Amino acid sequence: MSLVLIAFSCFFSELVHAAGPEIAILKSSDLKAYNEAVEGFKATAPGDATYIEYDLRGDLERGKHLARKIRATNSSLVVAVGLKAALAAKLEIVDIPILYMMILDPIKYQLTAANMTGVLLDIPADRQFKVIRTFLPTLHRIGVMYDQDKTAAKLKEVESRAATHNFQLRGFPVDNDKEVPQQLRSLLSESEALWLIPDSTVLTDESIRFILESALAKHVPVVGFSSEFTRLGALLSMSIDYGEIGRETGLLAKRIVNGEQQLPLKPISVQRIRITVNQKTARYLGITIPKELDSLIDETY
Repeated sequence: MSLVLIAFSCFFSELVHAAGPEIAILKSSDLKAYNEAVEGFKATAPGDATYIEYDLRGDLERGKHLARKIRATNSSLVVAVGLKAALAAKLEIVDIPILYMMILDPIKYQLTAANMTGVLLDIPADRQFKVIRTFLPTLHRIGVMYDQDKTAAKLKEVESRAATHNFQLRGFPVDNDKEVPQQLRSLLSESEALWLIPDSTVLTDESIRFILESALAKHVPVVGFSSEFTRLGALLSMSIDYGEIGRETGLLAKRIVNGEQQLPLKPISVQRIRITVNQKTARYLGITIPKELDSLIDETY
């Protein structure tokens, strides 16, 4: 009988050893965007991995409790989806690699622990300016509205990058949503294009249509960061597919689990971005999009 038990024990040990890595997925909440990223992650992560998913339900304290629970498991990697999940993981997990995704400006939140890296949600300014130059080759003066408390530091960083692409980037500060109309009038009279950046003070449900319609009336093209802006009248937008963020994170996870990539490393950018163009707006503004750029465009309106 003991020989049978020993044989079974050996078999079970070999079976466990042969199994793939256990990966813990810690989500800030059950959002559609987060779920799309997770599905993308699973599509490119190690094929033999076992996934255990945890949901913070928007509660950081619950997240810290779940992170402690993960720390006691056999997980070889933690994927934090969203800011609260990443913060909870950073606070409680120090000896397991952590990959974050679906977070804007991770450096702002000091997601720089020795066991932590991830995939950026935003598109680097250099890449955006390159696309803008491709579609608007004669453009020079770009205006952008921003809240000084929220995005001034980031805007300052990209001003020098704009100059390398022969753009003059000028910011128009907005302290509250009441100042948007006045600053927008100034921007449209002094700029050749309006560049929209994520800023909750400038862009609200009430202001988005007003901004786009005002720019169109003044024949100023708008460059956005969502296909929804393009649909509503922006000339073009650059965005990232959430599933693509997950896929990039999955590829990074595979390299880490296989020992091909060591932590820490700087967060990486998504390779493939989504470009949408509003042809009706282009015609109204008298802008011709060359046929040779069709291969760069994912969708037109």
